Amino acid sequence: MPEEKIKLKINGMQCEHCRMSVEKAILAVPGVKKAAVQLAGGTAEVVYDPQAASPEAVARAVEKAGYGVER
Repeated sequence: MPEEKIKLKINGMQCEHCRMSVEKAILAVPGVKKAAVQLAGGTAEVVYDPQAASPEAVARAVEKAGYGVER
């Protein structure tokens, strides 16, 4: 199965709870296999199946959780 990896800049995270909320939102997107969210750098590295998920779907999930995304 093909996998793709993206790195997104996340705005608005200020604590560990924020980081966990963003990670949980990303992992809830169908097709996402792995998410590593870094609070210090404000980034998220996401591994996903391009046939089931997209960078846009991941960004929408982060925005729905109340955070900003730079694409």
